[in-house]
Amino acid sequence: MPRLPLLTGTAVIALFSQSAAAQGSGDRAASAAPDSVAASPHEESQSIIVTGNYVRDLSLLSGSSVLAGEDLVRDMRPQLGDTLARLPGVSATSFAPGASRPVLRGFQGERVRVLTDGIGSIDASNTSADHAVTIDPLIAERIEVLHGPAALLFGSQAIGGAVNVLDRRIPRAVPDGGIHVDVIGAYGSAADERSIGAAADARLAEGLVLHVDGSYRNTDDLRVGGFVLSPELRAEQLELAEEELEEGHVEEAEEALENAARRGRIPNSATEQKTLGAGLALIRDGGSLGFSVSWFDSDYGVPGRPGAGHHHGEEGEEGEEGEEEPEEGEHEHGHEAVTIGLEQLRLDLRGHVEVGGTFLDQLRIRLGAADYEHTEFEGDEVGTIFRTEGMEGRLELVQAARGGWRGVTGAQLLVRDFEAIGEEAFVPPNQTSQIGLFTLQEVSLGSVEIESAARYEHSDIRSNAVAFDRSFNAFSAAVGAAYVPSERLRIGINASRAERAPSAEELLSDGPHIATQAFELGDPTLDKEKSWGLEAYVRAQAGPVRLRASAYANWFDDYIYQSATGEEEDELPVFQYFQRDARYYGFEAEASADLFRIGDFTISGDLVADYVRATIDEGGPAPRIPPLRLLAGLEAGSDALTGRVDVEWVDDQDRVAQLETPTDGHTLVNASLAWRPWGRQREAVLILSANNIFDVDARRHASFTKDFVPLAGRDLRISARFSF
Repeated sequence: MPRLPLLTGTAVIALFSQSAAAQGSGDRAASAAPDSVAASPHEESQSIIVTGNYVRDLSLLSGSSVLAGEDLVRDMRPQLGDTLARLPGVSATSFAPGASRPVLRGFQGERVRVLTDGIGSIDASNTSADHAVTIDPLIAERIEVLHGPAALLFGSQAIGGAVNVLDRRIPRAVPDGGIHVDVIGAYGSAADERSIGAAADARLAEGLVLHVDGSYRNTDDLRVGGFVLSPELRAEQLELAEEELEEGHVEEAEEALENAARRGRIPNSATEQKTLGAGLALIRDGGSLGFSVSWFDSDYGVPGRPGAGHHHGEEGEEGEEGEEEPEEGEHEHGHEAVTIGLEQLRLDLRGHVEVGGTFLDQLRIRLGAADYEHTEFEGDEVGTIFRTEGMEGRLELVQAARGGWRGVTGAQLLVRDFEAIGEEAFVPPNQTSQIGLFTLQEVSLGSVEIESAARYEHSDIRSNAVAFDRSFNAFSAAVGAAYVPSERLRIGINASRAERAPSAEELLSDGPHIATQAFELGDPTLDKEKSWGLEAYVRAQAGPVRLRASAYANWFDDYIYQSATGEEEDELPVFQYFQRDARYYGFEAEASADLFRIGDFTISGDLVADYVRATIDEGGPAPRIPPLRLLAGLEAGSDALTGRVDVEWVDDQDRVAQLETPTDGHTLVNASLAWRPWGRQREAVLILSANNIFDVDARRHASFTKDFVPLAGRDLRISARFSF
């Protein structure tokens, strides 16, 4: 069992005085009229939660999507990235079925913050694509995807956006009738997926609410729609087979031919995931205070790239034909299946006080602490152990609205102690501490709204193991204006200047990483990453047609990126962090319309489009950028039944980084039927769905492993959620 970091009285006082409260992201906030009338298929009108009820419609938050209700039940997958991948501007890393993190507007890793109720997930998912996110979508009530410069209020790592997962582990309300129970379950044929989750809230006394929840998910190896390997990798294996045959290595040639011909299931892609949680909250008219404890456990396979292998240890003696033979104590990898066993124990606290003053309206506090550990196994042998102990908190002062002016000011603290143990510990033990101060202010001048946000962040990264200690001061600011001539139209523009300190992994990596099958090199001399951003957006409704669209551009100075060098170290390809100027630009749009009615059914259509283009100066295209995508759907819905058919078309991605392979486009056709036995007034739904109906070969270009980990083939699913 992982060890929970000790909180001394001094530490608690320091955290409470410098940090906390996740911007009330748990409080239900009514969205302003333009969002209500122009709600997208993925947004719930009148219930957009962004940063609390003091911010109902952020102009600086030009793009926001919410996945909840039936959409969440239908799209739920084992990992957060794959669950959200159909939303505008969202893709996924899809490293493996057990490890997939969101990609927002082409950004991933250290430029996307993954939050649970406004506080970081406190895991290692941002350090490498093979590390899972410690949030199970099964226990989520709703998931928010936040774009735009206002997302920087969550930290400089949110330059690409933020994903906020909301659950009820710390209760927010007293359940009607004294108790409320949710049960959700699913079966998917592509991976023989079996999943179930349950949560209950019970009133113990006046204003005192107890919450318990748990979930379990198990999947077999994932079945795909074509060859497991991409055409480029299949050609490489066929060429290798010829070479091995010429050299008389029959077994090696047969193995290469078997790899090239493999269809059906991805070897070593099974997963098993378990969670438990409990919380207690005291809820009064003048405020609330609650805490929770949760446990996350996941075991999942990491599919290996055919032909990848290396050995480490002391130099061996040369064997026959000049080849080096491993000595005792030296290990050769590449044929042993790599699996990861992951565990996290976490404590959370949330509270708020209704001050009700002439200037200060609310005081909000949010705190999380976690002990995380995962082990990378090579067969039955322990490879590398990663441990993270961390705390994060926010403290916010919510201003009382006066004369069209409102705002919030706060402080944030983050502390992380990271350690990797083993022969392949590619990052030395290190400690990161970060203190942030931020403010958001908004003023309404009739039909014009003006907003501004600013953040100062001090980061310190230390590693005694390599005598490293550097500090960074980062300043970020944004200003936006919106023209709102009516409730049916909002037009706005935002400008931002952001800075981000490099992470410990970007600075200090130096060694082989078994799960990614790469030798990773950092650069301890990296400077801050800086960017200018410009964005324009429109939200409109004209009769039955609703539209949301935005176009954006970012110009980076000293952009930090990882790229293959073409060299090998320890018989692994070298991936090194570099720093150069770069530019990103793109757009995302979604439209929906009620077309006509047939009896009790409303026929509606919707369309999503997104595109991003990224270029590194003197380096060509940025790596792993998703291509143009279009998603069109047709839906017929009544109170009891909703049927939907949609088509997702993804273009080829031929604009690739050096040593990166192109990705063929694909078209996925999906269909679903939702039945609500008690109508829309009750939270009960049964969904039958068929995904990738024509069983096509599909791969995400944003994935590090896309050449040997394609997406699921035909997947017949049954999902259900019942509340009572």
